[in-house]
Amino acid sequence: MSFDPHNVDLDTVDPAEIVCYLNAEGNEYNGQLGARISAIFVILIVSSAATFFPVLAQRAPRLRIPIYVYLFAKYFGAGVIIATAFIHLLDPAYGEIGSNSCVGMTGHWADYAWCPAIVLTSVMIIFLMDFGAERWVEMKYGICRDDPEPMMASGSEVRRVVSRASARHPDDKLVKEVESQTREVDIERSVRQQIAALLILEFGVIFHSVIIGLNLGVAGDEFATLYPVLVFHQSFEGLGIGARMSSIPFKKGSWLPWALCAAYGLTTPISIAIGLGVRTTYNPGSFTANVVSGVLDSISAGILLYTGLVELLARDFLFDPHRTQDNRRLTFMVLTMILGAGIMALLGKWA
Repeated sequence: MSFDPHNVDLDTVDPAEIVCYLNAEGNEYNGQLGARISAIFVILIVSSAATFFPVLAQRAPRLRIPIYVYLFAKYFGAGVIIATAFIHLLDPAYGEIGSNSCVGMTGHWADYAWCPAIVLTSVMIIFLMDFGAERWVEMKYGICRDDPEPMMASGSEVRRVVSRASARHPDDKLVKEVESQTREVDIERSVRQQIAALLILEFGVIFHSVIIGLNLGVAGDEFATLYPVLVFHQSFEGLGIGARMSSIPFKKGSWLPWALCAAYGLTTPISIAIGLGVRTTYNPGSFTANVVSGVLDSISAGILLYTGLVELLARDFLFDPHRTQDNRRLTFMVLTMILGAGIMALLGKWA
């Protein structure tokens, strides 16, 4: 017997039926096709420009971008990414497959707290990938943090050994060859780790961009509010992606940063176009749509939580040996990061 919303006995009805009925809002597309089509091009141009800007600023010194403008882009973007994980991914995931949602009260979804479990699994997988990549580089180049031998020691230990050897044998070619190889290994190791972290970050952000693009294409009365908010949302996220990319010393002529910038810029517009293609049939409140969105949002939340807290905050502020000691610059970096997180969190009120 199907659920009748006009004849409900609260003593016998399954609460899940009420929640699912309220959640299945149906397709709310209400026209405004011209404005929706314009969103494809506006978001494409604005988000792409924000993503490419930090990369261009770093690779084209003749543009003479002030250092504080670059730092603003980099650390504002870091705050945006962290806020995205909590406000724009984790919270919606609970609303889609959490214990109080239609999905979370139905069948085996009600047997366990799947939303935090998926986030936890995502965090652990990203950690293992990150750790595995670092360990692979250590094994490939024969680096071991605890081994006192010059060719097997960490970077700081190697430099101490080289310094002592140079004092004894200032003209020894072997000493210079230790120095040279250590420098190359350190650079390649750092670049590989940063590229791996960036790919993981972009993977998580793109998942999220697909969902919001589809929803914008079929949104109802909230479209007028959602449109400008998502323009800012995608621009800020793009700024974060671009700033991360600009800090990686890619090889000269590498196509990867440009391809990754373009991939981010294209994802949401393509998703909006797909949403418009199914604008009269796609129901973002359906059970299946909630499952897909909830799982993808949970996976993306785990990715961005790990990347934001470990790769951005911990490595940039706590463990970076080349971090500036200028208190004025450090204060600017921290406040900019907090500003990015705060503005992105505020946008969560509307989208």
